[in-house]
Amino acid sequence: MKETDTHNEKIAQLTFASVYPHYVTKIERKGRTVKELQEVIEWLTGFNAEKQQDLIDQKVTFKTFFDEARLNINAEKITGVICGYRIEEIENPLTKQTRYLDKIVDELAKGFLLCVFSRMDSANTNYRECFI
Repeated sequence: MKETDTHNEKIAQLTFASVYPHYVTKIERKGRTVKELQEVIEWLTGFNAEKQQDLIDQKVTFKTFFDEARLNINAEKITGVICGYRIEEIENPLTKQTRYLDKIVDELAKGFLLCVFSRMDSANTNYRECFI
């Protein structure tokens, strides 16, 4: 699917608070925990659980959310298709960052262990190496 300026603007204006409950529902339905979700988000953004809750309470947009984030240097290793978009082909940086988040939440729900994300710190490790 080709991204459009309108689509990118909609993503920029979405609030983290409006999407977060959907992430929780998705991962809990698959037997994962909120703590694991928080750890995955922290891996990607540098935001600990307390900061994540602050951002939810403030109802920040994804634009603000990612402007404040310290994106993990290995985030670019996140590839694949999410919401009909191939992540590595997305040109808009904010849309790409949002899809990184969507993808790792999706993969957490599918049963990938959190060690996947911590192991990405090694240069030659594919982030999909650990399974339950």
